[in-house]
Amino acid sequence: MIDFRPVGYIIGLVVAAIGASMVLPMMADLAAGNDEAGVFLEAAVVTILTGGLIALASANSVSGRMENRQLFLLTTMVWVVLPLFGAIPFMRGATDASFTDAYFEAMSGVTTTGATVFVGLDDLPAGILLWRSMLQWFGGVGIIVVAMAFLPELRVGGMQIFRSEAFETDGKVLPRAAEIASRISIVYVGLTIACVLSYLASGFTWFHAVNHALTTVSTGGFSTHDASFGNYQGAPEYVASVFMVLASLPFVRYVQILAGSALPFYRDVQIRAYFWLIALLIAVMTAYRLLANGDHFTHALREATFNITSIITGTGYASVDYQLWGPFPVVLFFFIGLIGGCAGSTCCSVKIFRYQILIAAIATQIRRIHSPNGVFQIRYGGQTLTEDVLSSVTAFLTLFFVSLGVFSVLLSATGLDFVTSVSGAATAIANVGPGLGPIIGPAGNFSTLNDMAKWILTFAMLCGRLELMVVFVLFTSRFWRG
Repeated sequence: MIDFRPVGYIIGLVVAAIGASMVLPMMADLAAGNDEAGVFLEAAVVTILTGGLIALASANSVSGRMENRQLFLLTTMVWVVLPLFGAIPFMRGATDASFTDAYFEAMSGVTTTGATVFVGLDDLPAGILLWRSMLQWFGGVGIIVVAMAFLPELRVGGMQIFRSEAFETDGKVLPRAAEIASRISIVYVGLTIACVLSYLASGFTWFHAVNHALTTVSTGGFSTHDASFGNYQGAPEYVASVFMVLASLPFVRYVQILAGSALPFYRDVQIRAYFWLIALLIAVMTAYRLLANGDHFTHALREATFNITSIITGTGYASVDYQLWGPFPVVLFFFIGLIGGCAGSTCCSVKIFRYQILIAAIATQIRRIHSPNGVFQIRYGGQTLTEDVLSSVTAFLTLFFVSLGVFSVLLSATGLDFVTSVSGAATAIANVGPGLGPIIGPAGNFSTLNDMAKWILTFAMLCGRLELMVVFVLFTSRFWRG
């Protein structure tokens, strides 16, 4: 039988902390002279009291260690519970959202998906806009800690090859998580501040610079405008592109650089492959824009750089409706959304290292077929991969694409067309943001979907953000039997 009290204690503390953070959007509304400040005060009181009571009720069971089943449950429940409280300001505030819409928006925030059901963003109160951005910022730093501290211990999706990298620990998961969180938070905050200053230098106002920095560094993609980044074409697009890429690199490498060791950054095969892939995609899209669309070079390069970077990092900003460029860009953007960035970043989707391992495994198998008596080992980043890493990566990739198919079928059963169903499932499970087609494409949003479709997408966002198996294992009887 699982002891739920340690899980409840940590969830209670996290919920109380989220409640305390609601003071910031409340202050933003007060400064702007809005009437919404009382909404955040009410939500903060409810959230802090609820979280505090849960933590107090579970405090007598706290120990230094948690078993794997508790970690699986904790990781999933944090991302299930936080949107419940994050949705309160949306239901009580100016958006007057239904529970379905409010929970969808909050889940999209904490999973850094960036899909939105809200329209009229330009006219929403400052507090609501800031709260949406904060949810993504919290989700971004949260998933880095999960990816570096919990998933390697849980042997999920091949993440075990990153176990204890740059973090010497005594093997206790909670102390390790605290150590990783403290070091990464310093980098995360520093990167956010640098992004704010860069946006200010490119012409943003303070409010919009802060909001977009929060959602850029988290690779979330929420904007303060219905037109997303369409209001900021020019230099801001290059600023956003730089910080989206920086946020999609392994944060452990930044920690190592601050510790005086930059060599691991330059040697990381994941980072090198990622940079080359982005450069290749930008070059291809720029050439297409020049040849097929008759665009001029500087404009084609800027739009290709921004939109390619936005989709491959899973941020989901859109400066233009790239569906108007032609069928080739539409297909390309769909597939690069299924790539993602590096492990241990705020990024989403499959991630580069899994494709690298898959390619290495295929190449090794071909060599074995060619030379049956040879002895070949699969290597990645200078280390020989064990069988459990290979099976974990294979299982993840299989589950990812099977889930993509299942969610697509479920969405189509709600009455959505083929393009909306498939691209909606893909953008949710890969946590990218915009889909394809006239409804949920880069020029649209998810507001007109029916409630059933929204709940399917909400569950898909949760599964995708937590690497699928962390969620699906909770639905097995063996997990609860122990």
